[in-house]
Amino acid sequence: MDCYQHARSLIDTAHAADPKRTADGRPAELVYADRMESWVARLVPDAAPLLRLAARCQHLERWSVPRDTFPLDKPGYHAWRKSLYVKQAERARELLLQAGVPATEAADVATWVSKTGLKTNAGTQALEDAACLVFLENEIADFAAQHADYPQEKFVGILQRTWKKMSAPAQHFALALDLPPAIAALVRTALGGA
Repeated sequence: MDCYQHARSLIDTAHAADPKRTADGRPAELVYADRMESWVARLVPDAAPLLRLAARCQHLERWSVPRDTFPLDKPGYHAWRKSLYVKQAERARELLLQAGVPATEAADVATWVSKTGLKTNAGTQALEDAACLVFLENEIADFAAQHADYPQEKFVGILQRTWKKMSAPAQHFALALDLPPAIAALVRTALGGA
């Protein structure tokens, strides 16, 4: 087993500890990692094994820091997210080093996972693009259902911020997604097409 395969095994073992399960019984974090890697492979067809590993680390052990461990307001949400970026990046670096991945490559993954250099670092941008596409393709409908009390303007703002974080190729993929009609209408409104 080479160091990248070993790292993948360690990462997926960490994901398997997620207590949240999907409808088919799989650890939710492992399903998310599969979706992230799949999008990175579509966005960057010649993606190096390192970038694919980084994609699998996007929510690495996120379940271990519940949202309610921070204040349930907007500043608390941002503090929670920033703490996760640091924790996930360091955990990814640790697992990659444990697998024998060279330190410089493990540092690159930590940079990408921590969201350092968004819009200027290709690896960071690829992960952000994939995360936005996973959200739009797989999570937005549930998010909308959980936040049915949000006014339309708030959803539109969330979609506009998501759109701004994506590269042009990711935006192109997003426009081709088969979204539920209500979500598609919100996207059109967010993009000024309503």
